[in-house]
Amino acid sequence: MLTKLFAAGSLMALCVMIHAGGLSWALRQLRQYADGSGGFWQDTLRFIPLAAWLILLHLAEISVWALFFYWKGAIPDAQSAFYFSGVTYTTTGYGDIVLPQDWRLAGGVEALTGILMCGWSTGFFMAVVLRLYESRAGVAER
Repeated sequence: MLTKLFAAGSLMALCVMIHAGGLSWALRQLRQYADGSGGFWQDTLRFIPLAAWLILLHLAEISVWALFFYWKGAIPDAQSAFYFSGVTYTTTGYGDIVLPQDWRLAGGVEALTGILMCGWSTGFFMAVVLRLYESRAGVAER
């Protein structure tokens, strides 16, 4: 059980690294728009690729868990592993596919990781929105 918990902790750490790297890259891309010079629609259209990027990060993290469960034989086929990891990471948890008894705690760690990463994405997205509108308000006051 401890080795499986260690593996789940390692996967969580890998997800944090993927997320941190992806958000750092996004922040570097977004800095060029920090002057508040865009109009409403131009600013709004900047949120679409940001949302898509955040979803891609989550899909990469789901894939890490899925590939691990498939590699370890905890889920017999790749399609089921990706499905299971998707519904577990997002905490949807349909329960139609479950891990074997000795892997179930790892599934819980995946769900907790998904909660944290989704919260981090939400916080990041809102920080970008606030920063954009704060900079627009600053331009309007000048």
